[in-house]
Amino acid sequence: MPTALIVILAIVAVVLLFGISQYNGFVRLKNLVEEAFSTMDVYLKKRYDLIPNIVETVKGYASHEKDTLQGVIEARNKAANATTPEARIEAEGDLNKVMGRLFALTESYPDLKANTNFMDLQGQLQTIETEIAQSRKYYNGTVRQYNTKRESFPSNIIAGMFNFAAKPLFEITDDAERANVKVQF
Repeated sequence: MPTALIVILAIVAVVLLFGISQYNGFVRLKNLVEEAFSTMDVYLKKRYDLIPNIVETVKGYASHEKDTLQGVIEARNKAANATTPEARIEAEGDLNKVMGRLFALTESYPDLKANTNFMDLQGQLQTIETEIAQSRKYYNGTVRQYNTKRESFPSNIIAGMFNFAAKPLFEITDDAERANVKVQF
């Protein structure tokens, strides 16, 4: 009888230790995902702070392009005020579209392209865009790792028991953004 009890207690202890280990793994990965999103959020905030300066500079040269400039500000505000990762991902897609239109607009104004203030702002934005791309890669990598663990057996049992929900990837949602850039000479 004592050996059977020892075996049962050993099995219960192993199962309990496994469950604790899996739970702690989920907590660690969830925290990594949140840290990755926060890192990306810092770079996005830098971008949001820079956009009004760019718009004001362009306004001086292209005042009759009010719709485009207003669209940039509205998209920036929507992205800056998004409260969930899902809302932020959607708003960022919209902001990327209007920023593309803004920089296409600047091609029509040679004086603007020669403005050193504008060129400096554009250079800062390009640097921030690179940092955002790197932080998105890190975020998506941690989300992939978390979601894979969440969906894999037997850790999916622990994920279900403790409501560890799937996290969204930060990906391109617009087919126009996915299209190849057309280069003409």
